[in-house]
Amino acid sequence: MVYFQVIIPIALALVALVVPSNRIRPWLIPITGVIHFCLTLWLLFNPEQCYVNSWLILDPVGKIILLNVSILYLVCSFYAAGYLQYRLENKNRIFVACFVAFIGIFTLVCWSYNLGVMWISIEATTLITAPLIYFNKSTQSIEATWKYLMVGSVGIALALLGTFFLAYSAIVGGTDASMDFYYLLKNGGTLNKGWLQAAFILLLIGYGTKMGLAPMHTWKPDAYGEAPGIVGAILSGGVTSGAFLAITRIWQICNVAGETAFTSKILMGIGLFSMLIASIFMMNQRDFKRMLAYSSVEHMGILIIGLSVGTTALFATFFHVIASTMTKGMLFLSSGNINRAYVSKNTRQVTGAIRRLPISGTLFLIGFLAITGTPPFAPFVSEFMILIKAFAAGHLVAGSLYILFMLVIFMGMGVTVLKVVYGKVPKDVVDTPYQDGILTAMPLVAFLVMILVLGIAMPASLTHLLNEAVSFMGKPI
Repeated sequence: MVYFQVIIPIALALVALVVPSNRIRPWLIPITGVIHFCLTLWLLFNPEQCYVNSWLILDPVGKIILLNVSILYLVCSFYAAGYLQYRLENKNRIFVACFVAFIGIFTLVCWSYNLGVMWISIEATTLITAPLIYFNKSTQSIEATWKYLMVGSVGIALALLGTFFLAYSAIVGGTDASMDFYYLLKNGGTLNKGWLQAAFILLLIGYGTKMGLAPMHTWKPDAYGEAPGIVGAILSGGVTSGAFLAITRIWQICNVAGETAFTSKILMGIGLFSMLIASIFMMNQRDFKRMLAYSSVEHMGILIIGLSVGTTALFATFFHVIASTMTKGMLFLSSGNINRAYVSKNTRQVTGAIRRLPISGTLFLIGFLAITGTPPFAPFVSEFMILIKAFAAGHLVAGSLYILFMLVIFMGMGVTVLKVVYGKVPKDVVDTPYQDGILTAMPLVAFLVMILVLGIAMPASLTHLLNEAVSFMGKPI
């Protein structure tokens, strides 16, 4: 089944390259989204199909990440079809081909049980998403694209070195060198501690760069700020989820090797530092799309904090992957609509969005409340659960800083969002014909429904998947 999930999107991407019509070509994106989502559901109901060979296995953690991104892609795919109808002045051949191919390549990230294959597939997601950032073809967008590629390349190079160190730790420990994830888990107790610790640091920096953890986050404000809103949604919910999956792999190996205390301190420190940096740069932020980039830095930090707390917080951590992805999807898409209507991202020019675009303006405001941990939305549940588990594990200082940073971020983000949403539409604003349409507004509503349902009553099927992932991460091999 993995072959269909990878090959079909890539084949449709090739079709996109030869379809001549700028109007027809974007519809390949929702076609791809529907097919991929249906295949993902089929896999979840047929777990016996989740094993191909020792290199390709969809384990419980991979299922969570794959389902999360498949839902994100499905909803965004219909938005993409509507968005590109407004951008017919731009040739969309490369954009559509890369957007379609992304979900196929990302699928390989979730299935990879060989750390070398995972490294290749994560790097491929970087290369396939870079042209999406350049879609506006401005000076700022080309600069953002190169920064994304350059910073990401440094990170992925360090991740490759860390992968080699991990394999070498097996040799020094007296076993065969291997990049096979299951083999490393099974022989975790024999891995050389020094080489394993060095590998963990390099892999955390490398894949942490892909996640956008501070201080490796420097590509995010430019990439998210200059890319179309839909690309920001895919980067913040898709590419980062793949990198987080890679970090959970090395974390699990270190746990089996008895290095839990070592990894926890580092993860807690970098998670809190990411929240600190986000809170600082969120204050008095005039560019509302860059504001969302720093919000993403914050939530990557929250995920890492959850991982650092240990197995007791894994349920909340995996749930936060889903909750934050869906909420950021709503925020990035609504911000893209507002940006399109005003032809500006600056709060000096963008005010009164709730009057100019009633649906997008309202959902941008609701998205802000949700992402900052306001009940009854899903992020409130996951963030509160992580906080409770941190206190229960004795992380009193870290838990207190967690609350402080979230409070500062709420205030800083609130100032920017309220400027955008309320007030009068400036008289000198560019008079564009852009309005909320069915395809550019309904996906936002879909995200809102999901984060409300997940926040009020989590479906039993999702609870089962999350518990499976927690059990898999905590059980001995």
